[in-house]
Amino acid sequence: MNIEFTGKVIFWRGPAPYFFVAVPEGPSRDIKSISNLVTYGWGVIPVRAQIGGTEFETSLFPKDGRYLLPLKVAVRKAENLAEGDEVSVQMEVR
Repeated sequence: MNIEFTGKVIFWRGPAPYFFVAVPEGPSRDIKSISNLVTYGWGVIPVRAQIGGTEFETSLFPKDGRYLLPLKVAVRKAENLAEGDEVSVQMEVR
């Protein structure tokens, strides 16, 4: 499943601080519909994503009926991203 969307970089303080982009509701529903086929546990979904010229692999986290795409430090540095930035994401559910 390939998905393209735009969203803002958000910061979550949590027990370990991290940056994410929320997957919109529609694509999140589509991912949820196949989640039992692709999850490797705890509801996380493996993906290959691209923002700008940077490709990376990670896992989506379920949160409040949607999914969050984590942004690794290396991705944020390569694309010069900060909280509140609007990004375009191309993503393949693995």
